[in-house]
Amino acid sequence: MRRVIAQGTFDILHPGHVHYLSDAASLRDELHVIIARGENVTHKPKPILDDRQRRDMVAALDVVDEAHLGHPEDIFVPIENIDPDVIVLGYDQHHDEEGIKAALDARGIDCEVTRATPREQRHDDELLSTGRIIDRIVERRC
Repeated sequence: MRRVIAQGTFDILHPGHVHYLSDAASLRDELHVIIARGENVTHKPKPILDDRQRRDMVAALDVVDEAHLGHPEDIFVPIENIDPDVIVLGYDQHHDEEGIKAALDARGIDCEVTRATPREQRHDDELLSTGRIIDRIVERRC
C-alpha cells in the first residue's frame, strides 16, 4: 500500500486545490491530507474559514481518503502518525523540499518529497488562488 500526504491551508476551495489533491492522489493507494491549523498559518493572512470547516470540505472530496487537522505545535506529529511513502507539496507552496527532507530524516521518517504539477488557467476569468478569490469578492461586493 502506497500512502501519500498532501498538506495546506485549503481556505476557500478552488480548482487549484482540486488539481493539487488529484495530482497527489494519482501517486497513491491512500491519500491523507493535513489541513494547517489557522493559528499556525504565518506565511500569509490567516484563513477565513475555521479549521474544522476546512477539514470537512477537504474530506468531502472523492480523491481524499482521510483529512486531518495539523498538530497545534509540531507539524511532523501527523506525518509520523500517518507514516507516508510520499509527501506531495503544492507546486507553489513556500516549503523548501530539501529542508523538509532533512527534517524528516532527522526524525527517522523515510519518505519521498515531491511537488505537484501546476494547474493551468482554463479560461480568462478562472481564479486559482484563495487570495485572488477574496480580492474579487472585495472588488465586487464591498
